[in-house]
Amino acid sequence: MRLIALEEHIATPEVIETWRRLDPQWQDVGFRPSSEGAAGSDLQEFGDRRVAAMDASGIDVQVLSLTTPGLQNLDADDAVRLQTQTNDLLAETVRARPDRFQAFATLATPDPSAAVKELERAMTRLGMNGAMLFGRTRNRNMDHADYWPIYEAAAAMHAPLYIHPQSPTPAVRAQLYEGFDPDVSALFAIGGVGWHYEAGVQVIRLILSGVLDRFPNLTLILGHWGEVILFYLERINLLHKAAKLPRSFAQYVRDQVYVGPSGIFSQRYLRWAKEVIGADRILFSTDYPFVPASRDGHRFLEEADLSEAECAGIASGNWERLVAGIRRAEGR
Repeated sequence: MRLIALEEHIATPEVIETWRRLDPQWQDVGFRPSSEGAAGSDLQEFGDRRVAAMDASGIDVQVLSLTTPGLQNLDADDAVRLQTQTNDLLAETVRARPDRFQAFATLATPDPSAAVKELERAMTRLGMNGAMLFGRTRNRNMDHADYWPIYEAAAAMHAPLYIHPQSPTPAVRAQLYEGFDPDVSALFAIGGVGWHYEAGVQVIRLILSGVLDRFPNLTLILGHWGEVILFYLERINLLHKAAKLPRSFAQYVRDQVYVGPSGIFSQRYLRWAKEVIGADRILFSTDYPFVPASRDGHRFLEEADLSEAECAGIASGNWERLVAGIRRAEGR
């Protein structure tokens, strides 16, 4: 069974140093785990050590992406400079080992027009398979009109956008997540739960604002089994009539969203995702290097209540079908 893993991260010294210099009000709680310790070291290694970790865990291909918090809280000039530099590095890494690596583009959303041009370059010239976004750009939510050209470009190219969690704003962290040991409060705001509500809320905003109706070819990917949305769709759908939406929230998700485990290998969550959106909308991911490498991914799929075709689809086939639909011709 060929395994292609989608939420597999990298970082670069240049990005880390720019994060470090950022005004404290824009610094992300996720910065430390993305820059220090074993994970920080593994994020910056794109060669033999990473391939060995993939072999040990049974991963055939990693789809590489810049880790959280991305470039979205940076000054525009820094973000534009680093999107080019990071995407060139990702492309070089993929060219060196095309049998083992693919990549999502990094976008400088502080300058939306530059982000659109870079998405087009990444898809048409660098051979990337979509882009990863991280929710807000400083205090602006993803549905802000300034970012609609990014969604228009992605929809025109059928380029999937992976919506990765981002830390809550300082005000939200202070109100909801702080008051405990600093390490506990930080984890509470990110991997404990805060990240996942943040990402889910951003996708709900995209639906409420009409982005998915305006761009019906736009495809979104959510990790961590749908960032809470799948487990609360019936309640979220209270917004359907109030917002006069043409589709139910469940239908938006089934039409335009894929989900993956991000290393949360739960049979209960898999059964729920299959029931809600179908096995053909589930993709595989391990969240490297934040989830320890193991062969649990193979065992997880082999032991699941899935047909052989469903198992093969989640392992790699669904992603390969999505990539096959990307339109890469220049000059649109």
